[in-house]
Amino acid sequence: MIAPGLASGTQARSPRRADHADPLLPMELLELELSLDGYDGKSDFCETVRVASAKAGGELLFDLPAEGLMDDCKRIAVLRIPSSEQKMRVVLAVLDHSGTEIRMEAPDPATAHLARFAEAFVKVLERF
Repeated sequence: MIAPGLASGTQARSPRRADHADPLLPMELLELELSLDGYDGKSDFCETVRVASAKAGGELLFDLPAEGLMDDCKRIAVLRIPSSEQKMRVVLAVLDHSGTEIRMEAPDPATAHLARFAEAFVKVLERF
């Protein structure tokens, strides 16, 4: 399910649905979202996201604990996936607190710093 959680603090974010009219969550996320839909919490989160993003033509950049970044989840994986504009887009795969569901999110104001860090991370790697 593509749905946001709570931002740091207590503000709720509005839902972001994957459709071609929403530039924040393009149709490219549909394949990735569907491949993560059956996650049961028994498999390794990072490896599951890595495999799913590769199948969608993307890549896992890094994952990190969500503590202090997002209140409603356990881990966050930062991915780059192809977008319809012939470039790569940064998105987040978020593991819920129970560790049994992964949802996709576009960076919003509360997580924009992760997207900026990911883009800087990619630029550094490209220089090597």
